[in-house]
Amino acid sequence: MTVTLDLAGLHGSLSDPLLDSMNFLNEIVARHPDAISFAPGRPYDALLDTSAITQALDAYTEYLAEERLFTKEQIARQLMQYGPTNGIIRDLIARAVALDEGIKAPPEAFVITAGCQEGMLLVLRALFADPGDVLLVASPCYVGITGAARLLDLAVEPVLEGEHGLAPEAVAAAAQRIRAQGRRPRALYLVPDFSNPSGVNLPARARQALLDVAAEQDLLILEDNPYNFFYSYEGDPRPTMKSLDREGRVVYLGSTAKSAFPGARIGYVLADQSVRRADGSTTLLADELSKIKSMTTVNTSPIAQAVIGGILVRNGGGLRAAAEPAAAFYRENLARLLASLAKHFRPEPGGVAGVGWNHPEGGFFVVVTVPFAADTAALERAAAEFKILWTPMSDFYLGDGGARQLRLSCSAVPADQVDEGVRRLAAFVAAQAADAGAADATG
Repeated sequence: MTVTLDLAGLHGSLSDPLLDSMNFLNEIVARHPDAISFAPGRPYDALLDTSAITQALDAYTEYLAEERLFTKEQIARQLMQYGPTNGIIRDLIARAVALDEGIKAPPEAFVITAGCQEGMLLVLRALFADPGDVLLVASPCYVGITGAARLLDLAVEPVLEGEHGLAPEAVAAAAQRIRAQGRRPRALYLVPDFSNPSGVNLPARARQALLDVAAEQDLLILEDNPYNFFYSYEGDPRPTMKSLDREGRVVYLGSTAKSAFPGARIGYVLADQSVRRADGSTTLLADELSKIKSMTTVNTSPIAQAVIGGILVRNGGGLRAAAEPAAAFYRENLARLLASLAKHFRPEPGGVAGVGWNHPEGGFFVVVTVPFAADTAALERAAAEFKILWTPMSDFYLGDGGARQLRLSCSAVPADQVDEGVRRLAAFVAAQAADAGAADATG
């Protein structure tokens, strides 16, 4: 007889709706393959080229032989053996971050991770030592960080985003409130560039002000930066918070998923903070993170690291140039999406009341406000009757929030389907709004 486990006897996170949200989205996408999907925030499939894998591996092995003077035996060991826990391409990632973001840090301050998600888990596990430690997050917030905190039983305090992102004074007030409760505000997580899900791009002045708040409130900042290459206009991007950091307040979480390809699962953590040991000696936070990593994934796939390393070598050391074809596509698709929203959602009179959307300066995401509950039941109807998929914004809030909002992602939709997708969305919104209005009138 097979053992049956009671869900109530398993970790509480397994009963948390937060952990179900991603599975539900994947399941509904699979059930409706003929729907146009604005749901996934993943790279566009047509930009992926399998020949790039072998080209990158060749470039990396050539780099090892010609620049690092590795023998054939050393190259084989580098690519095919267990490798150092902190990674084999730290030197190349450090150079890329300096070239692309103006962030100067030694290779030993980096940990190469199995995706940025592992980096989040490592950092949270290392920093949060006491039950009274609290993680502040921008709200709405990427479910990866709140889900990771839930797995680790960490307390999370949302700080509501405004039109232009997190207000520094709101972060300061939240930290003071937490401290007044006898708890410690330990760190703040945010995505300054085109945040997932809101698409908000934090102004440069607010970035510096948040660093000032972090110093005043003794906070660390966990800066997650997957979308920095994807501005919708030409010119210099806004500076990363890490590049402005003068006190070592920022732990920088990076990923190659959007700028190279997601299947490599290569992320990194720049953790150059000094850690003082009991005997008075010091080390880097990166070294402490590697202890945790050695007990979880042991090391990140050397082959996957080599592919990313080869892409860096082939593109002059940085990822920004390698990501430019993708960035051009996302710029154009975001413009198409915004133009289609303006075309198909006519203003009143004649249009549906209560519909609006933001206008991000880049990235993947647009948030649409609708005059009904944009919940899973509404999504089921949109998929089944109108063949259109989106993401409920309520999934990204802790507690209430986003009930009448939905997220559209432009990143994975073929260009020739964007306008038709928005036409279907408009038809769904009109029908759902009419039904909601009728229900209100009779209720």
